[in-house]
Amino acid sequence: MREWKRDRELGVTDHQRRQELQNLASQIGGMSAKEQAKWATHLDRIIENDPSPEMRRLSILAASKLRTPDAIDLIERGLDDESLKVQMEACRSLGKRREPEAAQLLASTLGTTPEADVKNSAIAALGKHKGNVPVESLRLALEDRDPATIHLAMQSLKGVIGKDYGNDPQQWIAAIDAQSAPDASGTESDDVRVADGQGDEKTIR
Repeated sequence: MREWKRDRELGVTDHQRRQELQNLASQIGGMSAKEQAKWATHLDRIIENDPSPEMRRLSILAASKLRTPDAIDLIERGLDDESLKVQMEACRSLGKRREPEAAQLLASTLGTTPEADVKNSAIAALGKHKGNVPVESLRLALEDRDPATIHLAMQSLKGVIGKDYGNDPQQWIAAIDAQSAPDASGTESDDVRVADGQGDEKTIR
């Protein structure tokens, strides 16, 4: 305790910084657009320069609640962080966003990350989105070798599709394939290139 008090006399401690950032993350969603824009600049500096993975993680968490145009960009940078817990927080944060780009980033992360924890975070986050991008991305996850990943993909698909096809991944694949049809409208769709785990890439919509 005496050492902690001496640290405070010398300046703001790491514990204080984390607590302040936690408080900011809990309050920033209710701030005005002007205040959010100001804090977004501060979060940007932390994500870019702070040596503490926990500080960077909390900054991504705070960014997930921003209504500023650059919120997604801040979160996306967390996907490339050297810390797995920051990458996982970025996935969770993208699950909270409603922009189409959020689902696309999660799909790309799921298809390219070599880290099981990050992959599973992306799968869980995709379950909070709707549309073809999460469905087709999660369909690829059903072909994973890890039973835990497959189970998580089926759970996420329940949230995306709103239906339950049981515990057999092949039943899910068959149901998804049966519902898939070429886009006859002639409009462009949002295609995402992802790896299939065998070194090749597939296009998902």
